[in-house]
Amino acid sequence: MTARDRRRWLVRAPLFLLLVFLAACAKDAPQDALQPAGPIAEQADNLFRPVFWIATAIFVLVEGLVIVVAVKFRQKRADQPEPKQIHGNTKLELGWTLAPALLLLGVAIPTVITIQDLAAPPAPDALHVTVTGKQWWWEFEYPEQGIVTANELVIPIDREVFLQLESADVIHSFWVPRLAGKQDVVPERTNTMRLIAVEAGQTYLGQCAEFCAISHANMRLRVDTLTPSGFDAWVREQQQPAPEPVAGSLEARGRELFQSNACIQCHATQVGGASLGPNLAHLASRDFFAGATFELNEENLFKWVQDAPSLKPMHPPRIEPNDPTALIEPANKGMPSFLRILSEGEIRAIVAYLLSLN
Repeated sequence: MTARDRRRWLVRAPLFLLLVFLAACAKDAPQDALQPAGPIAEQADNLFRPVFWIATAIFVLVEGLVIVVAVKFRQKRADQPEPKQIHGNTKLELGWTLAPALLLLGVAIPTVITIQDLAAPPAPDALHVTVTGKQWWWEFEYPEQGIVTANELVIPIDREVFLQLESADVIHSFWVPRLAGKQDVVPERTNTMRLIAVEAGQTYLGQCAEFCAISHANMRLRVDTLTPSGFDAWVREQQQPAPEPVAGSLEARGRELFQSNACIQCHATQVGGASLGPNLAHLASRDFFAGATFELNEENLFKWVQDAPSLKPMHPPRIEPNDPTALIEPANKGMPSFLRILSEGEIRAIVAYLLSLN
């Protein structure tokens, strides 16, 4: 390498590293784990930051020494003698063995303490929520309140929320970066997690962080925060049955079609009802649907009911045109296409009924 080539390398290398660093930057990133929004997330952040800077210092030191050694002791001529060896130097070997061991011990102590704090049992007044991961959406059950909803977790501020995480099919991972770390959601096993939010009127975005097949990227979630009184009002609203559609109305026709087609075999519309698909009681009170992927409005809901697989990759059940009430097997994931089953008017009636569930 010539002197000119070395100068070029010394100029280009820092520019390349700066480019890599800037590529990781984003303005107002909604899932920025480095902006904790609650005490649980702050605990993890308080551990991460010192460990990060210690690791950075070690990286710079080690890589710097590698570069210095590579440059200083490189072979400059064929008859150059071998550099002096340090193998067998007891003081040096003890030093570079004990120093990392002590450093790791210093990191391990706060790490273990933080892990124990995060795994602590719930507070006496904690809000309990059972979270079930399903391909590809989240079910939230409030057992003490008798509420079952989907994809949008509503919580009060300044109160611990204790999540029991379960899976109905494959391994998922529950992750709301600004409120807590990741936690695996494993079939036939219950993991737990705690959340605490401190600011009302906020929405924190999350998602599944464990690849769970074809629509993994569309398995999102939202955490909405309310004041304690606002949360109590939300609970009372969710506990009330949805209003009955007026006889002869478009909504009434939609309910008829909903109950006579395959919809009713996967979706419950009564408060707290169990179902294969998301519980649709009070659907209209939510802002998003389909794994918190699409904004809830008439146009999106029409497209979804008409041909959901074209909007979100799924394994739809087969429904033949001459058998619209065929049973949907639990092994089949996602919505079927009603494109050839229902007319546009019938789909609009179903959408009107769903939007009346507020």
